Order: sequence, then C-alpha cells, then structure tokens
Amino acid sequence: MNYQEYEKAVIELNNYAYHYYVLDNPITTDEVYDKLYHHIIEYEEKNREQILENSPTQRVGDVVSEGFNKAKHKSRMWSLEDVFNEDDLQKWLTRVYKFDDIVTFYCEPKYDGASLNLLYEDGKLTQAITRGDGVEGEDITQNAKTIKTIPLSIEYKEAIEIRGEVVIFKAEFERINEDRVKNGENLFANPRNAAAGSLRQLDSSITANRNLVFLPYGIGENTLDISLLSKRMEFIYSLGFKMPPHRRLCERFEDIEAVYEKMKDERESYEMMLDGMVVKVDQIEAQENMGYTVKVPRWAVAYKFPAVEKITTVRDIILQVGRSGVITPVAIVEPTNIDGVVVERATLHNFDEIQRKDIRINDKVIILRSGDVIPKIIKVLELHRDGTQREVSRPKECPVCGSELLDEGALIKCQNLTCKARVVNSIIYFASKQCLNIDGLGDKIVKALFESGLVESVEDIFSLTLEKLLALDGFKEKKSQNLLDSIENVKGCDCWRFINSLGIEHIGEVASKTLCSAFGLLFVDATKEQLIALEGIGEEMAEAVLEFVRVNHEHILRLQSFLLPVVPAPKVEVLENPFKGKSVVLTGSMSQPRDEIKKMLEALGAKIVGSVSKKTDMVIYGDDAGSKYDKAVELGVQTLDEDEMKEMLDV
Repeated sequence: MNYQEYEKAVIELNNYAYHYYVLDNPITTDEVYDKLYHHIIEYEEKNREQILENSPTQRVGDVVSEGFNKAKHKSRMWSLEDVFNEDDLQKWLTRVYKFDDIVTFYCEPKYDGASLNLLYEDGKLTQAITRGDGVEGEDITQNAKTIKTIPLSIEYKEAIEIRGEVVIFKAEFERINEDRVKNGENLFANPRNAAAGSLRQLDSSITANRNLVFLPYGIGENTLDISLLSKRMEFIYSLGFKMPPHRRLCERFEDIEAVYEKMKDERESYEMMLDGMVVKVDQIEAQENMGYTVKVPRWAVAYKFPAVEKITTVRDIILQVGRSGVITPVAIVEPTNIDGVVVERATLHNFDEIQRKDIRINDKVIILRSGDVIPKIIKVLELHRDGTQREVSRPKECPVCGSELLDEGALIKCQNLTCKARVVNSIIYFASKQCLNIDGLGDKIVKALFESGLVESVEDIFSLTLEKLLALDGFKEKKSQNLLDSIENVKGCDCWRFINSLGIEHIGEVASKTLCSAFGLLFVDATKEQLIALEGIGEEMAEAVLEFVRVNHEHILRLQSFLLPVVPAPKVEVLENPFKGKSVVLTGSMSQPRDEIKKMLEALGAKIVGSVSKKTDMVIYGDDAGSKYDKAVELGVQTLDEDEMKEMLDV
C-alpha cells in the first residue's frame, strides 16, 4: 500500500464507519471492515510520520491522563428554562410572542446525557470541552476522539462550535453493567451517569470501550450565513453527525403539544434516554433580538416529561456517613424498573423526613424518579400494612467508628474527625483554598496517602517525611519536597483559617472569623451563652461548636501545636462607604476572582455571607447567578451587577 492507497483506504473506512455508527445502515460486513482496518494499521506502523489525523485508528485511546485541564468555551453554553405542563408552555409562548413576530418553532428530543462542546478549526476537531459552568469546562479532547459519532474532520473550514449530548444507548448500558457485575464492580445507576463517567475517564481506552454516542443539538460560535436554526442543524448533520430520532417544525401551541405527546408516548422505544423535548424559536434573527436572562435564553425552553412513579417495598434502611460526617438514611427497596433503570435505593434525606412520612421497613411505598440519580419516596401506602412493618429508630452511634452522634433534629452528624468515613474528605477540606490552602494536597494526592496508610487523620499530614513519600508510587523527589514545603508554609496561618479548616457543622468562613475575633484560639473554652451572644451565631451553631469541641478537644489542641495559628490584631475603624456594615452575598462568575472581590469588600467593612435571607442587604452578581439571585429578587433584596458595584466604589 502506497500513500495514495492509504489515503483512499482511510476515506473508505470512515465512510463505512459513518454508515454503521451514524446512519445505522451498514454498507459492508464486519469482515471487510476489519480487514481494511488492519491494512491501515500495517501502513501506519511503517510510516508513522504520515498518519492522517482523521484515520479511524486515532480514535483508540491508550493514554492515561494526569487530569483534565480547564478550558473556556468560545461562547457561553446556556442552561434552559424548564416547563412541565400545557399552562407553563402557554405562558412561555405568550412571553415569546411579545418579543418578536415568531413564525416557527424547532422541536427535538431533550437527551439525558452529558453536554459536550466541539470546536472545529480549518475542518479539524481541535478541542472538546465539557459544559462545566457554561463558561469554562474540562478539556477532554483525547476522549472525544474515541467516540465514533464525532467526526475527526469535517467539510467546513471556518471555526465553529458544535454542541451536543453524549449518551449511552440503553442496550449498551445493560452490557456495561453486566460486565461490571462479572468484575465485581459497582453498577452504574443509569445511562446518564454511565455516559458522564465514561466521558471523564483518565484512561481514554476505557472511554473508547464504552460505545458513547454524540448527538448534536446546537451551535455556539460560528460564521454561518443561514437564517433558520432548522436549516443550520441540517447543515450540521450533513457534515457527518448523527441525526435525532425525531424532530419537527411547529407553528402553533397545538402543533407543539402534538409532537410532545407523540415523543412522550414513544420515548420507551428510543435507543437513548430522554427526559423531555426542547422547543426553540427557529428564526436566528428573532433569537438574537430576544436575547437572554441572567441564566437562560428567552428563545428556548425544555418541556419536561412527567416524572415516573412506581410502587415498591422498603426492604431495609441503611446509614451512610457523608463527607462532613452527616448521617444520611437510605432506603433499600425491592428492585423496580423505572423508565429503563432498575432502582434499588431511594433517598430518605434525613430522620425527620422518615418520621414525617412515617416510613417503616416492609412498607409499600410510591417512589418517584424524575431525572434524579437516586429516586425518592413520596408516599407510604398505609392501607397495605399487615403487621410486619418495623419502625426505624434514630441512631445514637456512628455506624463506622462508634462515636456518639450529634443529633440536631433534622441533622445527625458524626463529629469524630478520625472516623474512617470522614478522614479523606476532612483532609481535602482542611487543605482546600478556603481553609489552609495547602498547595499540592488535592483530592488525588490525599486519597493516595490514605490508601497507602501514611495518613489516617488530619494530624498525620504533619508527620510526613521525604523518605515516606518517596516510598510511594508516583512520588518523585521534587514533587514530594514541594508538598512538604507547602505543609510547612501553612504554619503560622490566620486564626480564622484554622477554625474554618476544622469543618465544624454550620461554621463557615464568616462564622470562623467571628469566633476568631471574639475568642482567638480560646474558642474551645467558650460557653454556650458567650457563643450565642455573638452576632450571627445562633443556638444551633453554638451547639455544633460545643459538641465538636467536646468530641475533638485534644485533637484541636494538637493541631494548634502543629500550626501555631496567628490571632489578628484589633481592626482599624473603616471610613464611611456604601458597603460598611452591610451583609453582602456574592454569586455568579465575575471578571475577577470572587476571593479578590470578597477581600476588597471586607476591607470596606462589609460582611460577606454565603446565603440570601431577609437580613441580607445586597446581592452582587455575575454571569450564571443562579438561585441566590432568584431568592434576592423574591425577597426584595437589593441586587447589583459587577459594573454597578464598581460605580459605587468609584473604581
């Protein structure tokens, strides 16, 4: 085979793959495909400098990544407003018609998978980025290249972002879970979780083995001179992308409803999981005129399918210890098929919820799954009780370490920082940016240290030595020394950072600063009366501090001896300004790091808090502000965008 024959073979094999994976219409046999594939491999092994980027062999992942780099989208990936019934849809249409003379609406399935943004430049796939926060995601280009429904090259030379959903077909999901059972691995909860997990594998060969499918649903940055979304999508499909199983153009409310009902009734027959239908204004000019709210485009909406409910039996209730020590009850239920997923667990939230609904072991219950990973119990069928039901008592001791639990009613928590269920997450939090900010002690390193037995509690990180670290796989001298230097550098940390790093329930950065200002390191000796007397410290927070200190008093003192935290000097009186004495919430993405804005406002006498309430004076927001902005509007709290804040500061 010469180079010209090689080029021709690559084109031919890509055509075979396109018909097989995208069109579901094979034009050759597996034998012919495999024979040509191996001929290409033989040529590439002898001529590595001539390997084409769009060769099918380049899809096979064989690289294990250290991790994923952050990458920004060329244009923002927006969320969609949800509607759930005819009235919601009608209200949305009424708002839409006020903006422009809308002619048609483009309707297509809303896939239940993981969003992905593909960037093509000069006809080549140059980057694949997960949705992330809509502005920035993770660069998973290597993994995306293993997905056979993503063309490595397209017949379009201008730069373009193609957005879509990565899914796993139901049949493939069953195959993957069967393999996991054979290998003694935990099962994936549903195809969406399997798709998201497969997409972010550090070993791209695992991604390649999962048969992921990419289904386009939109376009980001582009220079297309096409005035209708429907025509733009036809162009995208013509480039070699897989078409949706159903799509329609609609002119009226009745047309949209008819397509929705058809899609809803037939969703079980689709190869992939759907959780609704997306309705978009078809005219691009009208989309641009309508624009966006803080969170969503005004010209599109997700018309969600009704939640699925089934009756099952509660077989047992087990206890899970979360990363902060919170004890969460989980119902083990009779395996029940809900929308293609076999459900065996249901969340119970907390013990107050169990008491409120009077949930008992052996109860017949109605469980609801509405796109959630773990369904929830919405109703107990008391008429089915036959005397075999058993009430669930509130736990007194941690199911993992046996320590006495802090019971606050809705919240029951293990306060023991040396509890094995808490150790890893406690250390991760201890070293995090908002606490001690220990550079190099991230999730992956902490887990490696714990699994090796070198670190079994937060205190153990201060006994690490170069000799111990070098004995571990993957720890080179420079990396190990840098970590030890970072640990050494946190000695003499701010008092409030030390308190915050302990992970006391309800005590975050603001409360830590309050405790530090009032007591310094003697907060361990504070009484309940002294704690409640502080501004912003309520009875529940005071009880959490007292209980934590009681269980971990010696541990706190030892950490103090390691870290030697520094108590700040008394504050200098701040001059009058618009933010002095104000309770401020920051939310959304801004042009500069929120930590910098927080420090600037605190220097002006503002109190930065984490949640919005009637006591909040103002909310300063950026892009993708979310629920905090919505709550501020609902409560009538003053809202400022970043530019308005700077105007008040005269920056």
